[in-house]
Amino acid sequence: MEDVKWLLKKYGSLIALMIIIVITGSIVLGKRSSERNAEEVWEPPIEILSDNTSVPSGDNKEVSGNTVAGEGEEESETESDSEMESSLWFLPQTEKCLITEAEKDELKDTALAAAEQGKEVYEDIELICESSYGSNIKGFTREQCRKVVSLLGEAGYVSITEDTNMENYGEVEDFYAAYLEKRDAMVTVFDVNRDGLIGAVTFIYRNNELQTYYVGIGWQEGGIPEIKNTLVSDIAEIKLTEKGYFIYAYKDVIAHSSLRQYWRIKPLSDKCRELTAKYVYGLSYVNYNVLVINWDSSNVEDILMPCMFEDIYRIYTGENLRTENWRIPADTYEKIMTTYFPVSIEQLREKCGYDEDSNSYEYEMIFASPYPPFGEVVDYSENADGTITLIVDGVWADYNSDLAFTNTIVVQPFGDGTFRYLSNTIEQKELEVPKGGR
Repeated sequence: MEDVKWLLKKYGSLIALMIIIVITGSIVLGKRSSERNAEEVWEPPIEILSDNTSVPSGDNKEVSGNTVAGEGEEESETESDSEMESSLWFLPQTEKCLITEAEKDELKDTALAAAEQGKEVYEDIELICESSYGSNIKGFTREQCRKVVSLLGEAGYVSITEDTNMENYGEVEDFYAAYLEKRDAMVTVFDVNRDGLIGAVTFIYRNNELQTYYVGIGWQEGGIPEIKNTLVSDIAEIKLTEKGYFIYAYKDVIAHSSLRQYWRIKPLSDKCRELTAKYVYGLSYVNYNVLVINWDSSNVEDILMPCMFEDIYRIYTGENLRTENWRIPADTYEKIMTTYFPVSIEQLREKCGYDEDSNSYEYEMIFASPYPPFGEVVDYSENADGTITLIVDGVWADYNSDLAFTNTIVVQPFGDGTFRYLSNTIEQKELEVPKGGR
């Protein structure tokens, strides 16, 4: 600290001048970057962790640093070292924990032992940096995530990853039953994140209080697991729905984070997941009317809005939309929209901002909405005329519901892999239907 004081005293003016130069340069470069990218579509941020859950966030937290498998208590670190090495160093420590230090050590040992079950997947990994915010594994795939979940499940652990059924979910049901009966209980869920990190999240119910104890498992070359950090978080509430969603909320929610976290613990068929990915994923309940009003070919004009093209373009191409001068060429716009909806070019030109002079359509950017619901196909029927009827439940976990409303969507698949939305009806269930673009 004395060295720092001396440095500031001797070179304070020079340091201040350098800071001003850096800030000024950042502003100029940022402005230029904004001008270059003004015509690009907003791309939603991608979390480092899985879609279904994230590293707990809030004020009542306990954080500690790295431990390598096999070293255990032999490795001792100072508080300063732990803060620098932990990706969660910026969160304050909790003043109270429901479990003892011995129980924490046991959970950490269990997490490392569980990670060893997936060692074969990690043996040949390539590490590309030393960031404490991710696994640092190059090119970890969805298939590898699912393989780790399978290996953990075979070893008897509760495990899950994005868009995959939870293994051994009965233990979560048992924990929830104990919670309802006010019996002390614990359950650990191993969440394999998309980058290869494993989050061992232990839910604790004790003395009428709820907490989670998180152990983050990273990897060294050769498939050696290590504890990257631990975290204690206070839980405000948990809920296990009849459909099988385990929804929970932290007592302290950081601004702009989700209100609640969730896992789907009961299985969903591979076919329903496939249909969701193809026909439902990417559609919005809050930005336009496709999913929130009843429509078919007789009133399709009611869903036509310039902002919807961005999502339909992404469904068609698998890429984000980029425009020139905030306009979209008419041939591109009309080809895609007449493919995916029972609309005519005349209807599009009347409703979607067509400009005859430039033969183009207006680009209307979609802005992110907080806490949006999403749809999942829970049933379907293949009709004699080649169409498919999808039963889609609206999941709004942030508002504690996995059955907010139910859509019936009819689609017509085409031989080239494209398809057409033919109609939609929506029925309100647990929550009010969003207003969409109405």
